[in-house]
Parts: sequence; structure tokens; C-alpha cells
Amino acid sequence: MNQQIINSLLQGRYQILQSLGAGVFGQTYIAEDIDDPEKPRYVVKQLKVNNYQSTSYFDYLRLRFLTETETLKHLGVHNQIPQLITCFEENERFYLVQEYIAGQPLSVELHKNKQMEKLWSVPEALAFLEDALGILEFVHSQGFIHCDIKPENLIRRSTDDKLVLIDFGSIQPIDFSTDAELPISQIPVTSLGYIPPEQFLGQTQPNSDIYALGMIAIQGLTGLTPLQFNIDPATNEIPWDHDNKPGNDYLAVFLSQMIRYNYQERFQSAKEALWVFKHIRWENHLGEIAAVKSPISVENNNNKNNKKTKSAPLLAGMRLGITINSVVVGLGVYGLVNNSLSSSETGTLSQAIAEYQAGDLEKAINLAKSIPSYSNVYPEAQDTIAEWQKQWHNDTKKYLVAEQALNDGKLSEVMDVIPQIPYTSYWRTKREKLVETTITNLEEKTRTLLNKAYASAENRDFSAALEYLRQVPPESSAGTIIQNKLAEYNQKKQMRAAYFLHTAYQKALINDFSSAIKFLEKISQDTDVYPQAQIKLQEYKTKLEIREKVQNTLRLKKVSPINQSTTLGKIDSNTKTAYFSSPDSPREINIGS
Repeated sequence: MNQQIINSLLQGRYQILQSLGAGVFGQTYIAEDIDDPEKPRYVVKQLKVNNYQSTSYFDYLRLRFLTETETLKHLGVHNQIPQLITCFEENERFYLVQEYIAGQPLSVELHKNKQMEKLWSVPEALAFLEDALGILEFVHSQGFIHCDIKPENLIRRSTDDKLVLIDFGSIQPIDFSTDAELPISQIPVTSLGYIPPEQFLGQTQPNSDIYALGMIAIQGLTGLTPLQFNIDPATNEIPWDHDNKPGNDYLAVFLSQMIRYNYQERFQSAKEALWVFKHIRWENHLGEIAAVKSPISVENNNNKNNKKTKSAPLLAGMRLGITINSVVVGLGVYGLVNNSLSSSETGTLSQAIAEYQAGDLEKAINLAKSIPSYSNVYPEAQDTIAEWQKQWHNDTKKYLVAEQALNDGKLSEVMDVIPQIPYTSYWRTKREKLVETTITNLEEKTRTLLNKAYASAENRDFSAALEYLRQVPPESSAGTIIQNKLAEYNQKKQMRAAYFLHTAYQKALINDFSSAIKFLEKISQDTDVYPQAQIKLQEYKTKLEIREKVQNTLRLKKVSPINQSTTLGKIDSNTKTAYFSSPDSPREINIGS
């Protein structure tokens, strides 16, 4: 198919020149616009469609196509995301025409480095992080998660060495939620290692993209691909820096924060990671970055309109904290090394943060207010106070919602709210108690429902068993068991329905319509053969009624022999007399009581 499309003309103007590669959902080509005198080149993406696929799957592909089209319209305004030129459907194939980016994929760069036994320097790694996080911040700000960040999807643009993010075929909205897991069989081999654990479980987060960027930076620094690292079985973390020191302790901790196994312990957004990045003193390495890769400025290059966004206030959020030689980063404690700040004011602010995390809001605010107005810390401290008050109110509200849901027995709702409660030292204890109580209740409820389901299944009442299983909370530990049992019981129900239908056919063949009807009435509505059973049910009932009328007529005829020309008139139910008429004369016959 790839060779057949080369040199072909799409929409009468886009001539395919060569293949660029294939992915899970499509094939990409370089094409030339022959209608334009300058014959510019574009990237044409063709969504994969097989002739044997069903109409429903074709509609699914059309949905993916429209989703990616709308996404690219919004995101293409950014200078480091390809613009969408046009899109169309032709010969039951879907095509996207995008801006062509001259350059090479980061995967090629990393492969060449490995062959040459060359590793990224600290300035190169920092340049990559600032550049890539800047693009990611824009994508997330538009309400999307890329979901497939990997070296192949980052192009080093030849004109300015900046990174360009491509391939938005797997993109999801940030509020996307699904119970479906991500099968490994559907994931390109090149994506494995860059996809974080929660994405395999259908719980993709914005910081799932951050995990992928962290793994790429580590690959550049160490020369090892993500799958070459061992995982600590006790913590599930990747201890990548034990034998691969990047030459900067701050960078090592920053990257480790990006790739934490638990997404709640990572930076929560690209904006947060960038904020921390810009407030850490990288031991003079930032001054060298411009000479290496000419990184973008987050504030000046968020999009082609150069819209500036206000950075989050210092210490806002208070989600997590890690210590680097007394420098604490994250939205927990930011005790940043800054020569312009006095140690006493920094210490006061750090103490205030510690009090906030411990749950003493009043003391934290009083300490922050004690910082004098002439201090460089003062503006940020004032912003932080306002943020604390707002955050405390919101966090308390969420906790009370979770607590009320627990009291009401709405266990799934509790599990939905708990991740929204911050993981500071104060809230951590409360969260853990909620989780512990909720899990205990979930398991107890699950055991009860499973026992009822098993009992119903033993009695061959698979419909009732399925209903009990559907009530099992999805957050319980019995998820795998339930899915297996649901499939098993549903299969048995379908088999029993097919058996009932077949038996009804056999009964009807010997004119036993009464028995056939009884078997058909046992078939559940939620089975595949139910519609067919309903048709046969109506047919057999009609035949049974006709036969009963005929039999009644024959019984009447057996009461008194009459000639064939005699016709039945009517039956008087009060006198039990049947009236017959014939060409000769009418007759009355008593049919008895």
C-alpha cells in the first residue's frame, strides 16, 4: 500500500513524494502542493483503515480523525507545534495535511549520540527541559494531554534548534476518564518505557507527559533507554542516578521528581515544573544554555501571539516537597537559594510553610505577615498568604465532601474525592484514615456482593449473578475477579438463551407449541437471541390459537354427525345449545354442561 500511494495525487493537488513512517493509527508521507507555484512541502497523515473493518470501527476512526483535526486547529497556533493546513476524506481514507518541519527527530539524535558514546551535558539537558516543558505547558493550558511523548515525536528544528512536538493522534482532554486499561499490544514499541504506570490503567494525568519528558532527559544524560533501567521492587521507583550521576545534584533530584512512580508525588503540571526550574540556581549552568540550544522563554513564546501568563505565586498549592542540600522544591517548601534574600527572612518563610503543612494556618499566616515590606520576599509572601487562605478553604471543603460521602456509604465518590485532597503532612493523616476506612468498607461490600453472585450462579440464575457483580465498587481489589466472572456468567447466559431457542424450535417441529412458548419466555432481554425469540414467540402463540379454534370446531362436530354442507351458526352459552344451519333446515344440538 505504501508504494502504491507514492506519486499519487490527493485532492488533485497534494502529490505524495515519500513515506515518513507508520504508527498505530496511520501512515505519514511528505507531499508537494503542485497548485502552488513555489511547490511547498507538507506532511500528509493517512489514518489506517482496513477493508474488513466494521462500520462501527470505521466511525470510530472518523471520530479519532475529527478529534485530531480539532486539536491541531487549537494547538497549531504555537510556534513549536505544526500548523494544520487542511483535512479531508477521500476514497474512505482520512487525511491530515500539516506544516512540514525541517529537522531530525530526537530519536535520531539520541541514537547517534549512543553510537558515538556521547552523552548530553548538564546545559544540554537543561536546555531540553526548558524548551520541552514550555511546549507542554501550552498544550496542558489548552486542556489536552499529549499521551505519547517520546523522542520520535520531538523534532529538532534545523532553522533554530528548537524542539517541535508532533503526532497528536493519541491526545486526550484533561478531564478524560475511562475504566478501560491500555493494552500493551496496542502500544508502539517505541512508546514503551516513556508511558507511566497510571496511563496503562486508563488514569492518564497531565503529569503523565512530564514523566515521559523526564525519561527522555535521563536517556540523553545516561545513554540508556528507559527499558534498560531496573525498577526497585520495594518502591517501584527507577533509581537511575545511583550509577549515572548527571553532574548536578539539583538536576538529579529535579528529574527524579518528574518520574516518580506515584503521579501524585510528581510535579502536578508543566507550569509547576517550569516554575521550579526557573527558581533553582543551577550552579551557573543556566548561563551556558543559550550557547548550547537557544532555549525558548516560557513567558515570551507560549504561543505565536506571545501572550504572557502570570506565574503561580510562590509556595502555591503546597502539594509535595523534596530537599536538595537545604533547597526544597515542588509546591511544598521553596527555600530557594537567592543571594538577594536574607537568611532570616528566608528562614521565616520556610518556617511559615512548615506550619502550614503541619495544619496550623493561623500561625503560618502570622509568620508570613511578619516579613517586612522592604524585603524581596514580601510580595511573594503576600501572594502566598492569599493562596493559602483560598487553598485551605477548598481543601477543607473537599475533605468534608469525602467524609460525608463515606458516612452515606457512597464509597466510589470517596475514592474520587480523596486524590483532590493535598498530600501535605496535615492532610496526609486525614487522607490515610479516609482511605483505610473506605477500603475496609469497599472490601466488606465486595465480599457480600460476591457471595450473593456465587449463590445465584450455583442456582443457575446468571442474570441475578450479573446484577450483583455490576454493583461491586470498581475500586475494590476484586476487579480482575469480577471482570472474569462477568464474562463467564454472560457467556453462560448467552449459551442458555441459545439452548432455549433451539429447544423451542424442536418442540415447534412436533407441533408442541405450548412447550415451545415456555422455553422462549425464559430468554432474557439482554441476550443476543432475544429479538429472534420474540418473533418466534408471537408466531407460535398465533399458531396455537388457530389450532385451538380448529380443535374446538372439531369437538363440536363430533357431538352430532352432520353432513358436510352443514355450517356452524352460533353457540348459546346459557342453554349450552349449538345452532347449525343446512340447506334443508336449521338444527339445534345440546352440547352439554
